[in-house]
Amino acid sequence: MARVFSYQWMKLAVVGAAMAVSASSAQAQLICGGRDYLVARLAAAFEEKRLGYGVAGQVAIFEVFVSAGGTWTILMTDVNGQTCILAAGDGWEDTLATAVGQSGG
Repeated sequence: MARVFSYQWMKLAVVGAAMAVSASSAQAQLICGGRDYLVARLAAAFEEKRLGYGVAGQVAIFEVFVSAGGTWTILMTDVNGQTCILAAGDGWEDTLATAVGQSGG
């Protein structure tokens, strides 16, 4: 558990240190910036590539980035073009998608 906790803080610190973005008190827990910059930092620092994305109506796009080593990051880009890291961690496992109502997923 301590390894996971320290890894997540290390990942956020590396990405956060690479960004010179001021955050208001309401955004203090999120790391936000330009999408292209954040994606480039995830690729350079963690070798993460986009696994997939989903659209939340006309509000935002959510993207999942993963690495071969199991690290993962979820980005959200809002309608104003601001991109934020919502969650990050390690231990990603790919699973097969199953239809609703079927066992195994």
